[in-house]
Amino acid sequence: MPPARLLLTMGDAVGIGPEIIARAAAAGATGGCVVIGDVQVLRRAARLFGDGLPLAEVASPADADALPPGCLAVCPPPGLPPGLEQLPWGRIDARCGAAAAACIEAAVRWLQQGAAAGLVTAPLHKEALAAAGVGFPGHTEMLQALATAPGAAPPPVRMMLANDELRVVLVTIHVALRRAIEQVTFDAVLQTLRIAQAAAQGWGEARPRIAVAGLNPHAGEGGLFGDEERTIIAPAIAAARALGIDASGPYAPDTVFMRARHAPGHPGEFDLVVAMTHDHGLIPVKYLGVAHGVNVTLGLPFVRTSPDHGTAFDIAGRGSADPSSLKAAIAHARRLAGAPSRDPQGASDGAGPG
Repeated sequence: MPPARLLLTMGDAVGIGPEIIARAAAAGATGGCVVIGDVQVLRRAARLFGDGLPLAEVASPADADALPPGCLAVCPPPGLPPGLEQLPWGRIDARCGAAAAACIEAAVRWLQQGAAAGLVTAPLHKEALAAAGVGFPGHTEMLQALATAPGAAPPPVRMMLANDELRVVLVTIHVALRRAIEQVTFDAVLQTLRIAQAAAQGWGEARPRIAVAGLNPHAGEGGLFGDEERTIIAPAIAAARALGIDASGPYAPDTVFMRARHAPGHPGEFDLVVAMTHDHGLIPVKYLGVAHGVNVTLGLPFVRTSPDHGTAFDIAGRGSADPSSLKAAIAHARRLAGAPSRDPQGASDGAGPG
């Protein structure tokens, strides 16, 4: 098995996922990747920008080795709904949700069989997934369940979003804000710090500096605006420090990201920021530039990255989607998997030192 082989799921068939895959392939950024998806959907996407992209359907990821250089291998998963290439662009459709789930399930099976070094997922649509009856709100939760052995406890996972300037790990992700606040517990914060520490050590940082953002305005202002910082977050930080983790805080969530940002002439004070909720953590990273952001799932038994944007139904089918974030996700997955980047244009993988 070539170490550079990655599996690339096509995402929602009527979103921009197939187009950004085709564009990345046309730019030479997908060498060693096998798309898990529908070859006709990929062909329709390639026609959006008039590129004669060579595509070939293969029965398994290993069959891609026999294809000529520059030919993108597409491996259809079992149970793929027919006629996806005939569906209108940019509309929620249960068939697309079912197809996206089938791609993810097949990709995980192949990863567990050792068929590839990592996984890159193109965007899916959560409403389409729900319409198909899939009982997961998104990629992260589905991958966590699929990675769990029968009878075993699910591996604790966390979402990290990163670019060249900032890396943020989240305690809670895709739940209503009221539920997210309830999920900010001592155990959840401490576990997040342990996962972040282990991940950073895996990519070569022996003792990463981890800043912990508070939950409430001004990190609670000594209990005036909430006591979660005093009763939950600070004790978890103290427990982490007792384990040798260089964690500090809780810091006001409206300023800690500026302190952690690595920019020209402004070295960041921290290597990672742990944020309590999805939007607290992702807004600052995405504001710095969606095009080069990468989503990394920490804690899985395999490498998984993705672009930091969604299906973009508003521009799907127009031929204008930007593949930069997908290219960054592919390059970052190669690096985490120990494989060299093959992007001939030398594009950044968008995730800084991590």
